[in-house]
Amino acid sequence: MTELNPKLQDIYEEVLRRNPGEAEFHQAVFEVLSSLGPVVTKHPEYVDSAVIRRMCEPERQIIFRVPWLDDKGGAQINRGFRVEFNSALGPFKGGLRFHPSVYLGIVKFLGFEQIFKNSLTGLPIGGGKGGSDFDPKGRSDNEIMRFCQSFMTELYRHLGEYTDVPAGDIGVGGREIGYLFGQYKRITNRYESGVLTGKGLTWGGSQVRTEATGYGAVYFADEILKTSKDSFDGKRAVVSGSGNVAIYAIEKIHQLGGTVVAASDSSGYIVDEKGIDLELLKEIKEVKRERIETYARARGGATQFVNDGSIWDVPCQIAIPSATQNELNGDHAATLARNGCKIVAEGANMPCTPEAVKLFSEAGVVLAPGKAANAGGVATSALEMQQNASRDSWSFEYTEQRLAAIMKSIHHRCLVTADEYGSPGNYVLGANIAGFIQVADAMNALGLI
Repeated sequence: MTELNPKLQDIYEEVLRRNPGEAEFHQAVFEVLSSLGPVVTKHPEYVDSAVIRRMCEPERQIIFRVPWLDDKGGAQINRGFRVEFNSALGPFKGGLRFHPSVYLGIVKFLGFEQIFKNSLTGLPIGGGKGGSDFDPKGRSDNEIMRFCQSFMTELYRHLGEYTDVPAGDIGVGGREIGYLFGQYKRITNRYESGVLTGKGLTWGGSQVRTEATGYGAVYFADEILKTSKDSFDGKRAVVSGSGNVAIYAIEKIHQLGGTVVAASDSSGYIVDEKGIDLELLKEIKEVKRERIETYARARGGATQFVNDGSIWDVPCQIAIPSATQNELNGDHAATLARNGCKIVAEGANMPCTPEAVKLFSEAGVVLAPGKAANAGGVATSALEMQQNASRDSWSFEYTEQRLAAIMKSIHHRCLVTADEYGSPGNYVLGANIAGFIQVADAMNALGLI
């Protein structure tokens, strides 16, 4: 593990002591602190003002019971969370995740990442995250509606377009956002469009929001390629996952001339040497909500389904991990590097373990961290908030242009900052420092907050 600056080591040890058992949060904090050594050497005032220590402590942590009735009339209980981490730049902004793995440490790691991601967009939004250990898989629409209504019955009192604006994440798509917004509207008697993002296009949503995270990751990777006068044209890519982020990353890679040959879900992965048939994948995952093995059966002998091993065994030049945190470990990273991978752009939040990050650095594989590469989703959510505030609606083409410009700006900030702090081409360091400085300066300007 990387050694921290002694002053930062003290802060990290305090985080460990104050937040026991929250491994993902510890990992996220360490990853940021490990980049800040050059900053505190050049600007010791960031330590003196305790702004780093304050940044590691959420402004507010909300945990609540979510009771709901299943279709048999049985009472079910889940736990809900909202961590409002930092509002120095604007209202808390970050998604809701419904998945059995959700607990406070996961939500805090995601919220902490969101602080810097939102800062990098250049838009006035703070960082937060929420969710529940509710599992929507196998549940009927009515059960999901009842759960969402119960969840919002508690959470609504903490939300507002100038306070906290959730969006979707794993397990929370357009259907869930609709049920959540409907309950918020019933309780508050207000059509406050800007209180949730990821809404349907006919009731306040934004064009490109569905595509934004996947598109944004590919735009970022494309900017990396441009630094060496290269492009996606003819490139072979692997995208893990087969949800929203993965599907639209695949779509944009194909539009830019690359070929995605593999995708996955929790049951295994598919390899389609002719390139993933995107319309078939969308039908299976978005319409039928079936396992990815169905894709292989539909394609016949053209596609291989593998239910063991790793998708990262598939040779590629560009990898976009888009499933979940810590899905790509040191062994996977070694395999990718050995097979000729040159760029890894994180479509998910913190999908690469610390061992993988270290190995990529040693092997000369360019790593675009999630807080930069997958910021397109929250950036477009902020554009949705702009449209809601002005009672306006933008075209797909205009919104995508805004997204592309934001991703280009994030790439430029990361590159310039890495160069300024003595690590040219280090996107991890550049993203962490650029995101940190903007938030830290705002916090110091606002007094002791």
